Amino acid sequence: MGSFSIWHWLIVLVVVLLLFGRGKIPELMGDMAKGIRNFRKGMADDEQSPEDDAKTVEHKADEPVRSAKQKAGKSS
Repeated sequence: MGSFSIWHWLIVLVVVLLLFGRGKIPELMGDMAKGIRNFRKGMADDEQSPEDDAKTVEHKADEPVRSAKQKAGKSS
């Protein structure tokens, strides 16, 4: 009762082919492969991003901080 014979598997295969068609199964597998590839690429990008986030901004200590009005008045 617990195991399937070869005939059971053949019937299941025929039903799957009838439902999805011959062309649809390779298309589904291709979409699944693209999804896995994009997932791996995303995981690799996540591992590299902490290095990119570690950039620091250098501040010039000699230059005074100006407001937007001062910058606008000076450029005119």
